[in-house]
Amino acid sequence: MKQEFAIHWFRQDLRIKDNPSLNYLSKKYKRIVAVYIYDEVNCDKKLGSASKIWLHHSLIYLNKKLQGNLVIYNGDPIKFFKLILHQYNVLEISWNRCYEPWVIKRDRFIKNNLKEEVKVNSFNASLLWEPWEILKQDGTPYKVFTPFYRKGCLNYKKPRIPYTRKFNFFDHQIKFSDISGLKLLTNKDWEKKIIKYWMIGESHAEESMHTFFSSGIKDYFEGRNFPIKKNVSKLSPYLHWGQISPNTLWYEALKNKNKSDSKNIDTFKSELGWREFSYNLLYHFPKIYSQNLQKKFNRFPWTKNNKFQISWEKGKTGYPIVDAGMRELWQTGYMHNRVRMIAGSFLVKNLLIDWNTGEKWFWDCLFDADLASNSASWQWVSGSGTDSSPYFRIFNPTTQAKKFDPNGEYIIKFIPELKEIPLKYLFSPWECPKNILNDINFKFGIDYPRPIVDLKLSRQKALSAFSSLKSY
Repeated sequence: MKQEFAIHWFRQDLRIKDNPSLNYLSKKYKRIVAVYIYDEVNCDKKLGSASKIWLHHSLIYLNKKLQGNLVIYNGDPIKFFKLILHQYNVLEISWNRCYEPWVIKRDRFIKNNLKEEVKVNSFNASLLWEPWEILKQDGTPYKVFTPFYRKGCLNYKKPRIPYTRKFNFFDHQIKFSDISGLKLLTNKDWEKKIIKYWMIGESHAEESMHTFFSSGIKDYFEGRNFPIKKNVSKLSPYLHWGQISPNTLWYEALKNKNKSDSKNIDTFKSELGWREFSYNLLYHFPKIYSQNLQKKFNRFPWTKNNKFQISWEKGKTGYPIVDAGMRELWQTGYMHNRVRMIAGSFLVKNLLIDWNTGEKWFWDCLFDADLASNSASWQWVSGSGTDSSPYFRIFNPTTQAKKFDPNGEYIIKFIPELKEIPLKYLFSPWECPKNILNDINFKFGIDYPRPIVDLKLSRQKALSAFSSLKSY
C-alpha cells in the first residue's frame, strides 16, 4: 500500500512558527512531508553568491529541526510533483506564496497541471497585506509610499495575527538528495569569512528580534541613521528568507509600544510598510528589477567605466564613507541602510553608472538580497522609480560622513588603514597636510586611493545629465 501524506513545499518561508501553510495542513492531516525544491529551471534571475550561502546554512538548520526529514530536490518542481504523485498517495500539496514574476507564472502552471490529480493550496506568509489588496479608490496601484502606507495599509484590515500549531512530520521512505548536492557552496575563503558574522536559522531570528526590541528600538527614529550605532535590527536576511514573519515583527512592535517612544515604534512599522510597498511595485510593475519605471530614463546618458565600477565594488573610490560601506558589504553580506543610500547615490550620480550595475552587485553580495526591495531601492536612489529621490538630491559623501559617523568609528572599523589620519581630515583625507602624512608614514595611492572623481565637478555633470530629461 502506498504511503499516504500531505506535502508542505518550503520556499522563502524557512520556519516552523507562524507558517500559514503548515498551520493549514496540520488541521487536516496526521502526516506531513516537508519538501524544498531548488529551482533554477524556471527563474529569470538566479540566486546571488551570498544568497546561496545563506540558503545552504538555512537548509541545514531546517533539516535538523525536522529531524532529518526534509526532502531536497534540485530541478523543475512540476517534475518532482509528478514523480511523487505516481509513487505515493499524496492527499494535498500546500505552500506559501512568493511574488517574483517568474514564480507567480510557475506556480500558476503547477496548480493548473496538478489540480486534476491532487488538491493544491497556497497562502500568504511573507507579507502583511497582499499586493492586490492595497489599491487606490479607482482600483489602480499606489505609486507613492506615504499614501500607500497611511491611506492604503493602515486603513485596511489588520495584519494576520501570528499563530503556530503542532505539526506531525514523520519518518518517510522517500529517496532524496542531500543539501550538499545542491552545490550552493564553492569552498571559497570568502564564503567561510562572510558567514562568521551571522547565526542562521529561525531561533536566531527570534533572538535578534528580542535583542532589538529590548535595546535597539529605544532610539530607532534617530539612531538608525548612524551606522556605528546598534539601532538597526539586522533582521532583513531572516525576513527575506522567511525565518521570521513580518506579522511576528508587527505585533512584537505593538507589544513594545509602552517600552519605547511611539515615534520609534511607528518608524519601525513604516519600514515594514516600505517593504510592503516594494512588493506592491514588483507585483504591479513586474519588470521593475530590470527596467526603468519612468520610461524617460531609458534615454539617460549613463556612462560605462569599468575602472570606476571596480573601484566602487572593491571600496576603493577614495571617499571613506562609500568605501567603508562597500567593504562592510563584502565582509559581512550586509550594509547599513543609510550607507546603502550614500553608496548608491555615489554610483549613479557621481559616477553616472546605471543603477542596474549596482543592483546586480548588491544582488550578488547581500544576504538580504530581495528582488522587490533591492529593485525599488535602487530605482529610488537613481530617480527612475515611482516614489523616487529627485534628480537634484545628490548625497555628498563627505558631509554625510561628518553627520552620521561624526567620530569616524564606522569608517575606521572597515578602513583601518585610515586610523592614523586625524579626525579633522578623516572624511576627506586628501586634504590632510603633507607634513602630517609624512609623520604617520601615509602614502596616497599605496595606503589608500585618491578620490576617483571630483565631487563638485561630478555633481555638476550629474545635474546636467538629469536636467536633460526634463524635456521628455
